[in-house]
Amino acid sequence: MAKRVVRVRSVSDGVAAATLRAGVKALQGELGVTPEFAPDVEAAAEKAAAGPRLPQLDRTDVPLVTIDPEGAMDLDQALHIEKADTGYVVHYAIADLAAFIAPGDPVDVEANQRGETLYGADDKIPLHPKPISEAAGSLLPGQVRPALLWTITLDAQGNQTDAKVERALVTSRAKLSYDGVQGDIDAGTADPVFGLLKEVGELRLALEAERGGVTLPIPEQEIDVDGDTWRLEFRAQAPVEQWNAQISLLTGMAAARIMLDGGVGILRTLPDPDPRDVARLRRTAHALKVDWPAGQDYPAFLRTLDPTKPAHAAVAAASTSLLRGAGYVGFNGTKPEQTRHSAIAAEYAHVTAPIRRLVDRYALECCVALCAGEPVPDWVLARLDTLAETMRESGRRARSYEGGVLDLVEAGVLSSRVGETFDAVVVDVDEKRPSRGRITIAEPAVEADATSTGTLPLGEEIQVKLVEADPVKRRVTFSA
Repeated sequence: MAKRVVRVRSVSDGVAAATLRAGVKALQGELGVTPEFAPDVEAAAEKAAAGPRLPQLDRTDVPLVTIDPEGAMDLDQALHIEKADTGYVVHYAIADLAAFIAPGDPVDVEANQRGETLYGADDKIPLHPKPISEAAGSLLPGQVRPALLWTITLDAQGNQTDAKVERALVTSRAKLSYDGVQGDIDAGTADPVFGLLKEVGELRLALEAERGGVTLPIPEQEIDVDGDTWRLEFRAQAPVEQWNAQISLLTGMAAARIMLDGGVGILRTLPDPDPRDVARLRRTAHALKVDWPAGQDYPAFLRTLDPTKPAHAAVAAASTSLLRGAGYVGFNGTKPEQTRHSAIAAEYAHVTAPIRRLVDRYALECCVALCAGEPVPDWVLARLDTLAETMRESGRRARSYEGGVLDLVEAGVLSSRVGETFDAVVVDVDEKRPSRGRITIAEPAVEADATSTGTLPLGEEIQVKLVEADPVKRRVTFSA
């Protein structure tokens, strides 16, 4: 599932740039996170990168490619798709961190404390040191790399018919960006593999709609910082990103089935959304004048959104409230009561981003052992009961970090407009203090706190005055 992340598109030195960098550093200090690693962790990573444990199986014959955001170096996944007599064969190589990390070593201990990579603005807090995450463990082009190679067969309609994962040596032949690939597709000059990615991606999207699932179209936000001016825009996903995401979802669903059939593993779960969150999202859509027909359920509505339109992108960003309650459940022998991910409308596991997310390494170890008919390693079994809590804590930290960066940027964007009046819609009201709540304004598309001398009228259009936009405090406040 996508995250709402603020990325810096351009920075020119000046007051705004200094404020942004200082604000991000202050936030890191408040949360006790740092992009740096202790010397012993760095030393262990460098030693492991120089002497990885390599598998015997050689699948460097598979012509894999990676597709990532421009400039990314922590490359978890490489892809190849081919036609088969009755459908398709998907090869999906995932970075194999077990080649570099041993249970209990300094890198493993640190990763279990961090849980996941944190993203925001032009800085990140990585899960693993760069000698592994951006060098020896990354699926960089032209390099032989240890990987967990998934082979998934699909019928002509895109339904999975078989899946397995095995350790293998692989080589990516090209490091590609989403924008570059989409440009080649639009120009008709793309590699034929991307025609197959489109076919499979669209088939899988249709199957997702049939089963009542939805991939939330959460846009990233891009910021230009120039002198003392901030500009914030939504960046919609290119179609190739959606097709590629479907391959990741396909792999996660295959992994969940392998672990459930094998009676051991860890799943990503999500209960049905709270009706109050759905009602709140409907009010947000109304606020931004995005049509949501009465009687249409939220998965069908979300599929109608066009993230290239700012109002639609804002609604998509607000839809993250429907993910409340997402978590992990480990099991060994007894199938858990809750196995389903409601947004995907299927059982699902995180297995495609081990460089950036701790739980994937453990789930992958379960899958590769089960596919080989071997016991799941004891070090994996020992963590299944505690991994969910580790990831819950890292998820809380990630939300605080990403939310803090977003608050900082929104305050910066509005900082020169204090005292102005905006049209807004009340999307939430504090039940205990109805004079306080949350409002949405359309331009720029910001949701913020608001206060009133009376009761805020839930779901109604009002005028609000911007009384505070402080990047240092990361706070935006309106009054009605």
